[in-house]
Amino acid sequence: MTRLLHLDATVPARDERRPRMANDEDVRRGLGITSRCLFRDGRPWLPVSGELHYSRVPRERWTERLRLMRAGGITVVATYVLWLHHEPVRGEASFDGGLDVAAFVDAARAEGLEVVLRIGPWAHGEARNGGFPDWVQQAPVAHRTDDPAYLALVAEWFGRLARALGDRGRPDVLLGIQLENELYDQPGHLVTLKRLAREAGLSAPLWTATAWGGAQLPDPEVLPLWGGYGDGFWVDPGEPWDRTFRAHFFFSDTWDDPGIGADVRETDAASAGRAPAATRSAELSPWFPAATCELGGGMATAYHRRPRPDALDIAAVAHAKLGSGSAWQGYYMYTGGTNPGPDLEETQATGYPNDLTPRSYDFHAPIGEAGRTSPTHAALRGQHAFIAAFGERLAPMPSHLPDVRPHGVEDAETLRWAVRADGGSGFVFIGRHQPHVPLPTYRGARLRVATTHGTVELPSAPVDIPAGTLARWPLGLEVEGVTIEWATATALTVLPGAVPTLVLAEDAGIPVEIAHEGVVHPVTPGADPLRLAGALDVLVLTAADAADAWVVESGERRLLVSPDEVTWDAAGALSVRSGAGRPDVREYAAGAWRSLGLELSDGAGLEASCFVRTVREASVPSGDYGSRDGRQGAPRDEVLDAHAAVFAIDLAPHTDDAVLRVRWAGDVLQLRVDGETTTDRFWDGSEFVVSLRDAGVGPGSRVELRILPLRADSGVHLPDDAAARLAAATETLCALDDVTIEQRALWRETATGREPKETLR
Repeated sequence: MTRLLHLDATVPARDERRPRMANDEDVRRGLGITSRCLFRDGRPWLPVSGELHYSRVPRERWTERLRLMRAGGITVVATYVLWLHHEPVRGEASFDGGLDVAAFVDAARAEGLEVVLRIGPWAHGEARNGGFPDWVQQAPVAHRTDDPAYLALVAEWFGRLARALGDRGRPDVLLGIQLENELYDQPGHLVTLKRLAREAGLSAPLWTATAWGGAQLPDPEVLPLWGGYGDGFWVDPGEPWDRTFRAHFFFSDTWDDPGIGADVRETDAASAGRAPAATRSAELSPWFPAATCELGGGMATAYHRRPRPDALDIAAVAHAKLGSGSAWQGYYMYTGGTNPGPDLEETQATGYPNDLTPRSYDFHAPIGEAGRTSPTHAALRGQHAFIAAFGERLAPMPSHLPDVRPHGVEDAETLRWAVRADGGSGFVFIGRHQPHVPLPTYRGARLRVATTHGTVELPSAPVDIPAGTLARWPLGLEVEGVTIEWATATALTVLPGAVPTLVLAEDAGIPVEIAHEGVVHPVTPGADPLRLAGALDVLVLTAADAADAWVVESGERRLLVSPDEVTWDAAGALSVRSGAGRPDVREYAAGAWRSLGLELSDGAGLEASCFVRTVREASVPSGDYGSRDGRQGAPRDEVLDAHAAVFAIDLAPHTDDAVLRVRWAGDVLQLRVDGETTTDRFWDGSEFVVSLRDAGVGPGSRVELRILPLRADSGVHLPDDAAARLAAATETLCALDDVTIEQRALWRETATGREPKETLR
């Protein structure tokens, strides 16, 4: 069976506009923005931003986390400035230690990262009062409006923040400032906040605001930023996978998401005595490109609903947005963390419909709370390497959708694909993944793309596109004077050299073909590179090697393949973290694969089971911990004190890198160090990983795990595998399956650097 699918990529891009922002107002030399994309030093630029909350990460870990972000392809770090964390008592604001926002900006800039401050004053971020200190929340003012009494409080706060930042709150240091968050019906208030921030001494070339939920924004005063989550905790426990989540796995020209924050929006509107404001779908501004700040890098866990997105889920949403025309890929969260104290989280007791974990803000992020990368880090890394190499071309390219498109979010049959192209050059995007409702293999696909340089058909024969495919196929791609007419392998990067190398990655299950000058070349992934016109090598990685690829963007671009964690400093000096044994790091350079020369710098690999002693058996809790609007409330500490199983953990001597890995089942887990809860989890079937240093574990510390049983009749929403395990229980589920301690050694690249190794086949 052959299905020839048509797409017209000859439709011109929309007219280009040039707003005052960054061009004539709050100018940074070399930075500009148009309705198509951002520009840096006169060249189109496609940023990749990731959220890290400095107040939720120990200060001594900032640089370590920032380097992991950069190794993942992040170029911009975004962070909330949570008023609640800084000024719990009016007039007693703290900006030292882990709250030293100026030092955080310095650390990010030292690592070559741009910075966006999300200054609120209301932030959400699953923080109590949305980030308002209690004294602000309780003030007799009309919050989040132009009420003069409220504005006086905000002006004080912006002034204190500006003084703490000093000369860092300027356009030559900050890339952007986000005003408020998820404000839907107060466009004039956003203009007022911008004025107040400027008067306080804060400015940046980009002023942003979240646009989803039908937000009314003061165009063109703020750059609208969009979001997209493939699943979320803000849905009632008994509801199926929501349509608003499903939509993000499709290529589309619709950017609004009515679902993000809808429950909080409705709660806030009810408390203010007005109807919810989001009654229309927001559209792209004619002044600005489609840009995002909250593509789900993971998902928080509420007590009543506990989604657990996997790496392919996260990558599929990001891939769909990139193919749909995104000019800025922004993730929330990219780096998880821990609330800096108790009672700082969003709870039903403080007016929210959801109970969140009091301490943990792991978010199932690419870099977790413990500082270890998840599989999502690798799944996104390839996309970001592609952006680093081809973003200058991609950023201004419009997105084109096919003649035949899916007829709704329930359509699992129609192929999901799009083309970003300008003239005869671009990329074919194919997405064949979504969670919860698996997609079948698409049989017999051939694509016909009409461009301004002619019509292209690919591949040479129909192919089946397996479920799980996220492809970026080159189309009319010119590299160093050689044009690839098309290829059926995903573009990754371009390596410099006397003969440059275009690096492609196999899409598992799809034969690789490369068309050049009318000749179609079949290629075996992992084989020697294909030399074209004597001037360009084309290297095709196997899908397995592509999953372990790292592309170094500091100094001369380098391609590494390693299952171990690779980072580098601003000068490009490489470090590798690995467990027992020498790390396996290979580099492709000068037409061959070589082992990376490494020397042991610090520590030793360790993985060992921990001795666990049962201090107390669990007892059956009532399961009634309160509720709000049909959503179960979380148990408080007194419930765990009365009913949780208590386990004492004996730890082997360890280094600062050590983590505890706990496989468990139940309702709520707390890690208590010397009697104090330092982090926690609601069970969703995933492993609990905690940094022992970050948790405050020292020599002689008393370390305990407390696990509250989960009642079989709890009604909380769990991932399928966790729900099946609960269903197999009788009255309650409470188990500690395994506890291990793990640490890695630190290796650094030697001065000689590279040792020969035979070419891979």
